[in-house]
Amino acid sequence: MTTQGLRRLSVGQRLFVLAVLAFTVGPFAPLLIQSFAFRWAWPDLMPSVWWFEQRQISPFPLAWDYVLSPTSQVLEATINTVGIGVAVMVVCLIICLPAARVLARGHFRGKRRLEFVFSLPLLVPEAAIGIALLMIFIGLGISGTYPGVIAVHLIPTVPYMLRMLTSVYQGLDAGYEDCGRVLGANEWQVLTRITLPLLLPGVLAGALFTFLVSTNLFLLTFFIGQGKIVTLPTLLFSQISGGAMGATAAGIALIASIPGLILLVLSDRLIREEAFALGIGDT
Repeated sequence: MTTQGLRRLSVGQRLFVLAVLAFTVGPFAPLLIQSFAFRWAWPDLMPSVWWFEQRQISPFPLAWDYVLSPTSQVLEATINTVGIGVAVMVVCLIICLPAARVLARGHFRGKRRLEFVFSLPLLVPEAAIGIALLMIFIGLGISGTYPGVIAVHLIPTVPYMLRMLTSVYQGLDAGYEDCGRVLGANEWQVLTRITLPLLLPGVLAGALFTFLVSTNLFLLTFFIGQGKIVTLPTLLFSQISGGAMGATAAGIALIASIPGLILLVLSDRLIREEAFALGIGDT
């Protein structure tokens, strides 16, 4: 929201916007401070000793010096997290686009039961899914591999993507596609030039949500990865397993937030450009 738009709001509306902003951005402030702290104990409001005050006399890397060093495995974990998230997002789209079309426009017996079955992974605890699939994946020889981790990430992400794309398809007028066919377009042209452009805002939203869910999965990654596949959530858990949030853990937590924030900004920009191209932008 721009400054001009904020001025048009009433006092109550401004307070509400500021409250939402505080609850959204507020949790990052302690993380940011903690990532630069060397000693920060209750009841001090700010760290009593900062990282940069100790880095010159410390015999080993501290805080950001350690986070940005090869020893921390942050670079490897970031590459794995983003790569797995993108792969899961692409596979989800390939699976869910045709499935959502059938669920949105098809009329057949057992449709409601099928939709419920697709939602079951969201109802079953991740631990139960992880333990059951670990035994299967060990037998198949894909535990501790990237394909295994990508496959297990599809379990909780496909239901989300399927629900979102089904809703988008339900809001899409099939008359646009019929007009394209009448004018001589084949099925591929209808898909790429009519259907997908109209679905783009919904597809981007579903892809963003799928990516965020994938990049934040710990338990399934921990079970199937078997410690061989390091991601930001598994790396962060190893830092906080002792029950304390140190400077290193805070730095990793901040880095873990970056891929989602970047994708959020990009998707928001793409959705705005698409809305403007379709003539539904702000006037």
